[in-house]
Amino acid sequence: MEKRIKTPGDLKTIREKVKAEIDVRLGRKEILITVHMGTCGIAAGARDILSCLMEELHKASIDYVTLKQSGCLGLCDKEPMMTLTDKDGKEFVYGKLDKNRIHEIVVGHVAGGKPVSEYLVK
Repeated sequence: MEKRIKTPGDLKTIREKVKAEIDVRLGRKEILITVHMGTCGIAAGARDILSCLMEELHKASIDYVTLKQSGCLGLCDKEPMMTLTDKDGKEFVYGKLDKNRIHEIVVGHVAGGKPVSEYLVK
């Protein structure tokens, strides 16, 4: 069911939510996460991974991450995948992602600063 805008406050709430979603995608911050969205990634669930990642970052009140999308990385058997680039430019490629792994990566690596080695693509 569609929610109708009844007050200026409703409009302001929607504006702030959309602005925050745009900022996550456009503003370069401390950490860059690229979700690989080639045909193989999409077929393996990369769209759900991107949505889950946005939700986990929001729940954890993490605002120092920029999310981007890219094409295939060439490791189709490891999809869905993402690359986390830290503030020093070091890249960490995570593969075979699901909602539980995304949660662990956000808590452990993004918030905690420690890569989740068991999910890294070797």
